[in-house]
Amino acid sequence: MNKLVIASNNPGKLREIGAILAPLAIEVVPQGALGVSEAEEPHGTFIENALAKARHASRATGLPALADDSGVCVHALGGAPGVYSARYAEAGGDGQREEQDRRNNEKLLLALEGAADRSAHYYCVIVLLRRADDPQPLIAEAEWHGEILKAPRGQGGFGYDPLFLIPEFGRTGAELLPEEKNRVSHRGRALAVLLAKLRTLQTA
Repeated sequence: MNKLVIASNNPGKLREIGAILAPLAIEVVPQGALGVSEAEEPHGTFIENALAKARHASRATGLPALADDSGVCVHALGGAPGVYSARYAEAGGDGQREEQDRRNNEKLLLALEGAADRSAHYYCVIVLLRRADDPQPLIAEAEWHGEILKAPRGQGGFGYDPLFLIPEFGRTGAELLPEEKNRVSHRGRALAVLLAKLRTLQTA
């Protein structure tokens, strides 16, 4: 495998995935650079959406494709926003990514007003298809546990990171350095598992 398309146009995800896959001698290309549109994500589970995105990118480019689906699951909200995390406040319009993040965070804070339990976890599943009809995709998953603050903190990260407090650090995801976040986050740990699987394939 010499070249891999990332089935995402999210700049935050692309930075994190690119940094963690850097040790591999594989050319990593975002789907937008190849003219691939965003895939539909109609499914109710993370794994189905990740597979749909990877198949869409692989079918459009003829390349192996990597996709993730992830979100924040808040226990007091029955696991919401979950698979709808990126479009939780979609009624506010499309806008830029930063504006979408701001609206999503505001809606989450409103939903949690008065809640005593603010525990939550990020979940990530990553899928790698060697071809669009690959019957044995590589799959890795991980969780990242924390709690939702009552006000955002930090300038880094993306998504719900400014609200997501990691108790053992005493900082939010948006207050961590990128290398710290890549080491402990749901996406970072899922990618580490995938990286190990890829290395095994390369040496097989």
